[in-house]
Amino acid sequence: MAGWRGYPKQIHSDNGPEFLARHTEKWAKEHKVQWLFIQPGKPNQNGYVERMNRTFREDVLDAYLLDSISQTQELAEEWLTMYNYQRPHEALNNLTPIEFAKAGNH
Repeated sequence: MAGWRGYPKQIHSDNGPEFLARHTEKWAKEHKVQWLFIQPGKPNQNGYVERMNRTFREDVLDAYLLDSISQTQELAEEWLTMYNYQRPHEALNNLTPIEFAKAGNH
């Protein structure tokens, strides 16, 4: 995606214990991306990501009994393709994220 649209100017995230902060910090510096943190306990400051995480959890992680990491990765990739290319999003005027981006929206 970065080859097509470029890198973002900044990203917002929490810095929770599951986060691989040193790798993300290195990536951000290499690509000149400003890395900003939300306040602890304020997930609404990163609402789009929190919404996507909830949807993924409900559609994949809560919907299947997963037997392996490879099965989980395969289902995640299938879901991500569907989410970006096939599933209209109400917040994007009922376009898919790819259609929205191709229309020149950011």
